Amino acid sequence: MASSFLGLRTAIYAAPDLEQAKTWYTAFLGIAPYFDEPFYVGFNVGGYELGLDPDLTPAEGTPVSYWGVADVEATWQALLTLGATAQQEPQHVGSDIIVATLNDPFGNTLGIIQNPHFKVE
Repeated sequence: MASSFLGLRTAIYAAPDLEQAKTWYTAFLGIAPYFDEPFYVGFNVGGYELGLDPDLTPAEGTPVSYWGVADVEATWQALLTLGATAQQEPQHVGSDIIVATLNDPFGNTLGIIQNPHFKVE
């Protein structure tokens, strides 16, 4: 039986205080969640889901999801203004690609990437 990935669909983050996390992500994303229940909150971010789960706790070594952005520096500053903390400052990693990581106020690592060579089709 052949099987293959179709692409990423969802990144789920720990949200021990679901209401506070929902408020924080709503403020940053500028959109309301499309799914809002006491056990899970989901946002549609460019056709992908950013989920908040109150039953998870942030774990060391968890894979980092990098969210595509048009401007890493502007997004970096916006996240810091909302209370995220710096983990790895924006850096060029070659071929005009810039990456950075931050921690949201709930202990999750957020990756952001500016990659002019990657287009979702």
